[in-house]
Amino acid sequence: MAESTLHAGLAGGRWQTLTLVEQLGNIGSEVGRAIRAKAQGNPERMQAALDRALELFDLTVNDERWIHRLKEVLRAREVVCDFIAGDNTYNTTGESLDAYFLPFAMAARRKT
Repeated sequence: MAESTLHAGLAGGRWQTLTLVEQLGNIGSEVGRAIRAKAQGNPERMQAALDRALELFDLTVNDERWIHRLKEVLRAREVVCDFIAGDNTYNTTGESLDAYFLPFAMAARRKT
């Protein structure tokens, strides 16, 4: 099991039962929470949501099924970190991140 404490059930193997679309949809939910907390000036909630998002990103990166998608997943992780906690060198907006992750969440929801 991964050294995870935030998503113990997912880190215990359930994450690997999800499709990449479902994984990215779940990551996007946490990213959205971090974006909203940042906009509201709530650094504690922002950091907690970012920590959860990063853990899910790491679970996805470690999912061997997506070895050929690592570049995209790692770039998304980098852009999220840059926007939420960095200098925003990519000039990202909360809206652009939401626009990236929303289709994954919608597709995952249609699947169920």
